[in-house]
Amino acid sequence: MHTERRQFARVAFAAGAELVTTQAHLHCQVIDISLKGVLLQLPEGAAPQPGMPCLVKLPLGGAASGGGGEPAIAMAGELAHVAGRHAGVQCRSIDIESITHLRRLIEVNLGDAAAAQRELQALIAASAAP
Repeated sequence: MHTERRQFARVAFAAGAELVTTQAHLHCQVIDISLKGVLLQLPEGAAPQPGMPCLVKLPLGGAASGGGGEPAIAMAGELAHVAGRHAGVQCRSIDIESITHLRRLIEVNLGDAAAAQRELQALIAASAAP
């Protein structure tokens, strides 16, 4: 039996992203995203291993290649799970500009600024706990 343990709302967000590991640089599709991580659809034949450190780059200007100073979300983390062509990335580190973009993206998709603020406060509290 699978028990749902999510504390943070995930929002569907269909966009291109890059997954960079020590072994590969993969162009992926975002399935959903939260303040704590992202679920990606991997390209055919990709087989990253759970536990690998990684970087996810999500350009917000529409193109998956980034660059040109367009806004983007960059989160450093680790592959929490890989099942078939899906990979879950748990965020371990994110810069202030990226978290600002991510918070706004979640706020707009949830349609509730107060809920997004509560999630951000819970994330800050969780990261400050010993």
